[in-house]
Amino acid sequence: MRIDKYLKITRLVKRRSVGKELCDHGKVLVNNKSIKASYEVKIDDQIAIIYGCRKTIVKVTDIKEVVKKRGCWHSL
Repeated sequence: MRIDKYLKITRLVKRRSVGKELCDHGKVLVNNKSIKASYEVKIDDQIAIIYGCRKTIVKVTDIKEVVKKRGCWHSL
């Protein structure tokens, strides 16, 4: 799966276009290397995202094409 799509699916960014822009500006590092938005994510990759003044580091443990949202509503 492409890194820009992975960032969207995992909800690390709100839109895929934001993930692509971060990659284009060198704000996404995989295993301490700047990558393009077309990079294919692999299990055990370490992803660092520099977003504003925050730096988020995550490790890829699983890759799923579709993730269901969990609702916070209750049926009566």
